[in-house]
Amino acid sequence: MEALRQDDPRRFGRFTALARFHEGASAVRYVARDTASGEVALITAARPELAAVPAYRRRFQAEARTAERLAGGWVAPPLDTGEEPEAPADGPEPLWTAAGYVPALPLAEAIGIAGPLDERALRILGAGIAEILSRVHAAGAVLQGLAPGTVLLAADGPRLTAFGPLGAAASAEARPGGQLSVRLGYLTPEQIEGKEVSAASDLFVLGLLLAYAATGTTPFTEGPAEEAARRIAGDEPELDAVPEALRELITNCLAKDPAERPTAGTVAAELALEGAAGLARGGWLPERLAAAVADQETRVLALEAPEENPETPEKAPAAVTAAASAPVSAEASEPVEGAAAPEPAEGTAAPEPEDARPVDAAPVDAPASPVETSVAPAPAGSPAAAEPEDARPVDAPAPQEPAAPVAAGDGDIGEDRGTTRFLNTGPRPPQSDRPTTQLSLPHELVAPPGTAPAPVAQPIPPALPVAPVAPQQPGPTHGGPAPYPAAALPAGPAGSGGAGGGPMVSLPLPPAPAPVPDPAASRRTLLTIAAAAVGGLIVGGGSVAALGSGDTAVATDDKPAPKPRRTLPGQPPEPRWIYTHPASESSPLTTAVWRDKLLLVTSESQASAVDLRTGKRLWQRADGAKGQAALAAGADLVFVASPSEFLWLSPKNGKVVHRVRYTDAFADLPGLAVGPLAGNSGPVVWFTGSHTVTVKAPKPKKGKKKGKDKEVVQAHFFAYDIVQRKELWRTPVPAGRAPGTPAYRVVVDRSADVLVRQDAVSLTAAEVKAAKGKGSIRSFDQKTGKLLWTKQYAAVSPEAATGGDEDGTLYAAVGKDLQAFETDTTKPLWRVEGSDGSVFGTPLVAGPLIHTTERSQLVGAVERESGRLVWRRSTEVPGTGNAPSLTLSGSEKTLVAADAVQVTAFSAADGERLWKFQDIGSADPKGATVSAQYRALAAGETVVVQRDRAFYAFPVA
Repeated sequence: MEALRQDDPRRFGRFTALARFHEGASAVRYVARDTASGEVALITAARPELAAVPAYRRRFQAEARTAERLAGGWVAPPLDTGEEPEAPADGPEPLWTAAGYVPALPLAEAIGIAGPLDERALRILGAGIAEILSRVHAAGAVLQGLAPGTVLLAADGPRLTAFGPLGAAASAEARPGGQLSVRLGYLTPEQIEGKEVSAASDLFVLGLLLAYAATGTTPFTEGPAEEAARRIAGDEPELDAVPEALRELITNCLAKDPAERPTAGTVAAELALEGAAGLARGGWLPERLAAAVADQETRVLALEAPEENPETPEKAPAAVTAAASAPVSAEASEPVEGAAAPEPAEGTAAPEPEDARPVDAAPVDAPASPVETSVAPAPAGSPAAAEPEDARPVDAPAPQEPAAPVAAGDGDIGEDRGTTRFLNTGPRPPQSDRPTTQLSLPHELVAPPGTAPAPVAQPIPPALPVAPVAPQQPGPTHGGPAPYPAAALPAGPAGSGGAGGGPMVSLPLPPAPAPVPDPAASRRTLLTIAAAAVGGLIVGGGSVAALGSGDTAVATDDKPAPKPRRTLPGQPPEPRWIYTHPASESSPLTTAVWRDKLLLVTSESQASAVDLRTGKRLWQRADGAKGQAALAAGADLVFVASPSEFLWLSPKNGKVVHRVRYTDAFADLPGLAVGPLAGNSGPVVWFTGSHTVTVKAPKPKKGKKKGKDKEVVQAHFFAYDIVQRKELWRTPVPAGRAPGTPAYRVVVDRSADVLVRQDAVSLTAAEVKAAKGKGSIRSFDQKTGKLLWTKQYAAVSPEAATGGDEDGTLYAAVGKDLQAFETDTTKPLWRVEGSDGSVFGTPLVAGPLIHTTERSQLVGAVERESGRLVWRRSTEVPGTGNAPSLTLSGSEKTLVAADAVQVTAFSAADGERLWKFQDIGSADPKGATVSAQYRALAAGETVVVQRDRAFYAFPVA
């Protein structure tokens, strides 16, 4: 840090600048404080000479939007954005971004302080970055923002502060004709060969960073600097100094063929199966780095606002780069055909930017050869050009079929690929995940060539005086050491490496988009929409770590928990309470909500109740062991079905008020085994049961030997009133697969009948053969239980997810699509197309909509009557697994999707992604890893999220 200079701005909206934090290639970062709230922020403002270039401004805005979309987890959320301050009369319109301050050290600086990281720290670092990459790649985008200066080490884990070529630029300069020259600090084999970058390119750079963090150097530094490009493209990496346990994984990341590199999700799982946050619990930084981070925080908090010089006019900030903003933009990897940078005027030579390595840094300390990128404005009156491509030399053959063309002329990243817009809604800010912020302690600025290295900075006093304007020195680059030294690269049109010594990449940008007036939306409102729409991934580790295994989490009395404070966009709201099921007891088997008052948890040993207001455990009852769903039996009793009896418990203390043993209630069915509850409606529950009877062998004919008696399983379908505590009816049904009880599930409860289907796993071999790959729906009379009919619907398989409504429509997965049928006639009504290679999960009916879920991790809403797709969005969980299970809040305004990886909350009406949540699981690398599915249960204005023993109560709309 250093004192503010005379021409530095003093105000950024509600924030007062305190000191310069870091001067990078394209922006200056300031430590600032909100004088009203005391909130400390990092402001990122672009250099004035670059801010005046329209191509630069649009690119930075794109990276800032992507940064907003990626907030959460290892990416800090935005606090404010700067279009409100008045623009200077003689300069560009100010643009700046404020992000929350997190004490952290850049990776390059940390290596310089304490040397290479140990294996555990490497695992945490790599897993954290890979978790971000997996989210980026799930949206079909490429990051291109990894570098030793953009990866930070904070006390609780790594942070990423750049998400695109501008954020990770080693140098940037404006050139005549509105051209922008950007030099990247890394290369991949495919970039050297002039091919397009892809998600695998990010994995190559991740491998470089991990090797750099493990050894203090990079695996391609052996040899002359001018041959670095050749070594990257052809030589095997030198990884002898990398810990043996990680060597194979890093080698795979550095494979020359992109197809041979692992995915980001695979890397994250191999490095830390329990997640980076879980492995980092209890601290992860070496003592020297932890002390440096703590010292940085102390110095920042001690800063005071400098006195303003009344004779010095206060200047507004020049354009902004999202505080460590980041684009995961499709535009960064879109192909551009025929783009060429304008030649400098005859007789003039364009200035040659220096390499992305400090002049006093040893070549071995750098990770990747710089790549120079030239961004040229689109000619006036010409068709809108594609969004910038970040890493293809101009002499490389242009791809003939771009993978994903970007809409011309809007300068935007585009909507989520899984989003469908309807009702003539205009384009929205990208809704995917949100921005990171400048969290790092900056590198010292390097001296220009020919000057002595600057001495090591001493601790800065709390208050910094205003410093005079420092003269601009020509030539120095900014940021940390490059992954490897400057290399001789394939010659571009301007000669060997173009003007900057590296391949020139011409990146024409679309013309400035026409403004879309929206008087109803302030800039802050727009920021909130863009951020909250997708939400960042937040790992719920800190709260759990403080709990231990006690009965209750936060609440200690029966008073309602305080209302949580408002959270930043994209983050899950602060839990009302957190409950951890005691480790001394067996794991939960079932969970249920009773009348929005109690959370009932059953296990092998007992049933217990948790107060939904406070998270405090109220009672345990051994009688409820292995019980099924807790239901309301009237106004004041809890009904639990155990393996041998029905129980009615007091909600106050768990005392057994009534008990009905199956041997007594169904005395004519000795040995009755009751299956899982099939469903319930009001006081009525439906379930199946079976028992074994002996069928006597028929009397043999004269002279014949008597046959053997047979043991035969008989099954029934029951209706039972849990308020009156009596059986309503039973009807015989075919026995299921051994041990014989068929597993039924109620599809829909109608006024005249109840429709059920049998789970495929309980079908007998004969039933499977007779079905010929088709599933069946059975209709039972509501009053008598008589079987009314059995029907099959088109190609709906026995395993297909199904649902229905009271209006007589059945919804079922057919192949990759979701299809609606008229229940009583099996007539098809409409079809919604699904994703290739995916299938729909069980739909959720809610008013005029049906909420859908797919194995491809897409969640959506469809009109029940017409089948028109209202919205569809991705949870952004990488890969495919089971379709997320869906839960609606009590108000039906919030839709919660839970899967094996995370919980994602959406606005039920329009699909706006509100927040994401992950529980970190086991923190002990050698302990049991939590891999249980997430579950969500709605209780009024609360959604309880469960993963194994941990329960979180989140407030929802």
